[in-house]
Amino acid sequence: MSAHAVRVLSRQGCHLCDVAAEEVARICAELSVPWDTVDVDTDPELRAEYGDRVPVILVDGREHGFWRVEEERLRAALS
Repeated sequence: MSAHAVRVLSRQGCHLCDVAAEEVARICAELSVPWDTVDVDTDPELRAEYGDRVPVILVDGREHGFWRVEEERLRAALS
């Protein structure tokens, strides 16, 4: 089991969020890393902090990147 976890902060109707979730799902499946997604619009604090920058990728609870998944960088962080 992985010592890491990935979260994608997203919102409904966001095309970039859908793409990011697909890429994270593929990478995490290959590396056996758990991941999930949270809709920022369901939490006022998340919406206030991340609303204009979704998707945001969190690795182990810390912001790793936003708008696009940088595959090599994400793989390195999860290795």
